[in-house]
Amino acid sequence: MYTPINKWAEDDRPREKFLLKGKSALSDSELLAILIGSGSRNESAVQLCQRILFSANNNLNQLGKLSIKQLTEFKGIGEAKAISIAAALELGRRRRDEETIEIKKITSSKSVFEIMQPIIGELPHEEFWVLYLNNSNKVIYKTQISKGGITGTVVDVRIVFKIALENNATSIILTHNHPSGKLLPSQADQEITKKLKLAGQQMDISVLDHVIITESGFYSFNDEGIF
Repeated sequence: MYTPINKWAEDDRPREKFLLKGKSALSDSELLAILIGSGSRNESAVQLCQRILFSANNNLNQLGKLSIKQLTEFKGIGEAKAISIAAALELGRRRRDEETIEIKKITSSKSVFEIMQPIIGELPHEEFWVLYLNNSNKVIYKTQISKGGITGTVVDVRIVFKIALENNATSIILTHNHPSGKLLPSQADQEITKKLKLAGQQMDISVLDHVIITESGFYSFNDEGIF
């Protein structure tokens, strides 16, 4: 039976609960309910947000991929509320991205994943990025080299090493995402890796690894012994 939030016990109401018990005490649906402020005639804001989350398998990453149009398909969610939800989730993503700035020295393939997952891990298309390192394995620059479709992207070897020379990099790490979620490298992935590694040898710039990024995992050419 539907009961308006203003009829709930005070410590069960999202805003009051936030003040009394702190933000960590609230569920995802309660935090979203604070954002949208109200539900519809037949359900509270919390119930509405529970339904929205359920549609995204109770996964905030999946929820962040919903378009404004998809969010407004839920009764009780107009354009303003949909934008509030999308904006909050984008802020969360950017916060994760900024947190990775502190990870400057590459100590393992996991370090690469922690830097790049917030940037390319959840994209619906492929992007190829390169991390440029100094002789202490610290990242001095990172940039997108190319952007492609769902299944691939084209990489210009000359651009990769032009940027390396401009930044006085002594080594580089290749990385790109697989929107499909599959971690194994394709034949094209292996070929461009060999091509870039050979070019690096000629220029005395080491290609240390090629890391494939997905939403929840990674594949390292170096860890797998392909290098």
